[in-house]
Amino acid sequence: SLVAAEALVTTEAKAKALRPIAEKVITKAKNAHANPDTRLHNLRTVLAYLGDREMTSKLFDEIGPRYADRNGGYTRILKVGPRNGDNAPMARIELV
Repeated sequence: SLVAAEALVTTEAKAKALRPIAEKVITKAKNAHANPDTRLHNLRTVLAYLGDREMTSKLFDEIGPRYADRNGGYTRILKVGPRNGDNAPMARIELV
């Protein structure tokens, strides 16, 4: 969902758990763009993890090249406030 919408509102714990996964997947897409020899391997690795061809192609065609000159830190977590009902801390995770 983060790849599709490029921003999500979820609980803080889920956002913090999602960050390292998103960083690693985007790094693989970025490295595939920089080094075409490893593109197929990285593509298959990410496809096996995500399980969605459309989101994988979006990641490799749009998002990966966008971060070609950036050395990590592709996501940002912003605290939104407590959720109504159970008072869970909410956060917005988005691509920088």
